[in-house]
Amino acid sequence: MLEEALTHSVIGAFYEVHSELGFGFREYVYSLALERVLIAKGHRVEREVAVNIYFRGAQLTRERVDMLVDGKLMVENKAGERATQSERGDGEAIERTSPHPSR
Repeated sequence: MLEEALTHSVIGAFYEVHSELGFGFREYVYSLALERVLIAKGHRVEREVAVNIYFRGAQLTRERVDMLVDGKLMVENKAGERATQSERGDGEAIERTSPHPSR
């Protein structure tokens, strides 16, 4: 797994937020809490980051991701009992077609 330590830290932060807040809040509340936990762990967090989407070497468009952690890991926050297939697919598609975040 690429960036295994970073991924582990972000997942751990997610579980901290989930354990303390539980269910029932809007996505925005969980995003704010996750951002605070990640910053407390020493991570750099950027919110609402635009990334370029490429197809066959050409830029098609730009998409927004909820968070970019340490300039390396894209995080999409979802509130609810579980992410839908469409929501999971959106994040996977962005990751697959965006080799690196753009500024």
